[in-house]
Amino acid sequence: MTLMESDSQLSSGIAEAAAPNEIRQPTEAIIREIVETLLLTFFIFFIVNSLIGRYRIDGSSMNPTLYDGEYLIINNVSYYLDEPQHGDIVVFKHPNNDLNLIKRIIGIPGDHVEIRNQQVKVNDVVLDEPYIAAPPNYTGTWDVPAGSYFVLGDNRNNSSDSHSWSFLPEENIIGKALLVYWPPDEWTTIPHYDLQLN
Repeated sequence: MTLMESDSQLSSGIAEAAAPNEIRQPTEAIIREIVETLLLTFFIFFIVNSLIGRYRIDGSSMNPTLYDGEYLIINNVSYYLDEPQHGDIVVFKHPNNDLNLIKRIIGIPGDHVEIRNQQVKVNDVVLDEPYIAAPPNYTGTWDVPAGSYFVLGDNRNNSSDSHSWSFLPEENIIGKALLVYWPPDEWTTIPHYDLQLN
């Protein structure tokens, strides 16, 4: 009997000694899970921010396609995988200052761009441009050099673009515009237009 009581007391003592460890172990596990969750969240945030960017339209140079105050999501990696194409809408760093702008690619390296009689021609092909606010009221000719692009705003007569400050260096391109996400009632994918030059 005494032996049994000793065993019982010993077992009870072991259980009591183990109890604090049992309480600490779940607390340590919870802290570890919180730290792992935070690290994973920061990692996902970093990856997402590397892949996509957010941009606010400031001005009317892309009317009627995009409007002042709209917020966009842009794909930051699309041009690591493919070359910019005619008709793509891109966000880029202005070649002459620190402004970020958004315009449509009209000419790619090697293209001859001519604007005359309110028409835009690329390699002698007149562009069909249903997306512009009005035909351009200026004239000029440009030969797009290697490593550069010719970009215009859809609001042709109210846009600071390649017709006024020349070519866009490829390294200044930040990304390709994907969608408007704000305001919610204007949520839409951004229409890139195949200029059909081939």
